[in-house]
Amino acid sequence: MTAAEQNASSARTRPTLRVAIVTETYPPEINGVANTMLHLAEGLANRGHRIQLVRPKQTADQDKTKPAGMDLMLVPGLPIPGYRGLRFGLPVYWRMRRFWHRNRPDLIYIATQGPLGHAALSAARALNIPAITGFHTQFQQYSRHYGLGLLTRRIANSLRHFHNRSDTTLVPTAELKAELSADGFLNLHVFGRGVDVDQFSPAWRSAELRRAWGCGDDDLVVLYVGRIAAEKNLDLAREAFQAIQSNRPSARFVLVGDGPEAVHMQREFPEFIFVGAKVGAELSAHYASGDLFLFPSLTETFGNVVTEAMASGLPVIAFDYAAPHTHIRPGENGVTVPMEDRAAFVAASRETVTDLGRLREMGKAARKTAEDISWDRVLGGVEERLFEVIHQQRGTEARHASMATTAE
Repeated sequence: MTAAEQNASSARTRPTLRVAIVTETYPPEINGVANTMLHLAEGLANRGHRIQLVRPKQTADQDKTKPAGMDLMLVPGLPIPGYRGLRFGLPVYWRMRRFWHRNRPDLIYIATQGPLGHAALSAARALNIPAITGFHTQFQQYSRHYGLGLLTRRIANSLRHFHNRSDTTLVPTAELKAELSADGFLNLHVFGRGVDVDQFSPAWRSAELRRAWGCGDDDLVVLYVGRIAAEKNLDLAREAFQAIQSNRPSARFVLVGDGPEAVHMQREFPEFIFVGAKVGAELSAHYASGDLFLFPSLTETFGNVVTEAMASGLPVIAFDYAAPHTHIRPGENGVTVPMEDRAAFVAASRETVTDLGRLREMGKAARKTAEDISWDRVLGGVEERLFEVIHQQRGTEARHASMATTAE
């Protein structure tokens, strides 16, 4: 039985939920949160649930039809400074409250902590609708990369206050759950991440694309996919690649993505290959046409690009946290190094490319690992959590009603 058939069979034995998903980013915007929200919304819809998707308007909306199985509520938004193409939603509290009063969902999932997310949580509390928040972005970590280091504690306190107002907060790893719990976050549960092993696969490897980069079959392509931004620690990626070149002078460094640092980096390192942001089949081909993936970031809540690279057959070098901690077995399907140990990251990069045969075996093992990371399994766990939160609230309401009757 296929996954779709299993979903259909399971849906017949479960009640259908009406779930509102509130997010300030969604495809075609390119980032990890948008990608995760697409899988959540479409995955729950495929399981038979009715989705209300609330997000800011996008330029592409003029040419798009409403997704099947979803009600779409578009709200006004404004550009995020320094993040071209991304917007935050305005806090349309009364509009959402009226909408949910007329079209009451069983539960509201709030993915982002911007003005729209805060307004949605307030509306959910006012209407007594169960609310789950997702911890998708380490805003308190980002602050130090934008000259706001003194605000790190204040930002963390604000995030804790926001998430603790919800019934449950979903986090991507057990590691982050423990960290946030120690910092006073309550009711935390793990919402892992899956990967599409058809979209990201070694089958997409392109000799033509590699030739365009100036590489033959035996040349080494080092890849980075993600935002070209300060918080991604790309200075370390540059240092690591230059160490790789000491062993492999013909190696090429290909950076896939866009961001506020892109122009500066292109000017400073013209020998690197900057290809801009890619989506769909082009992104699949770029991943699969590399040989090694560098992931120097220290600010991720998960790091979807890690599992996408692994599914594409690339070993990953990364710090030992988030997705790398969860899925990389050092020396077998990739390499992890201690947090913030720059020298270890550079050394691992240099040493990993000394034996290309071993590098390719690690890539095959990375692919095998990714094949066991199913979005269907992940979404099944999220679905169970939705039912639990709704059941808990209904039980609380029943107890309150009983106590009120007794008092009378």
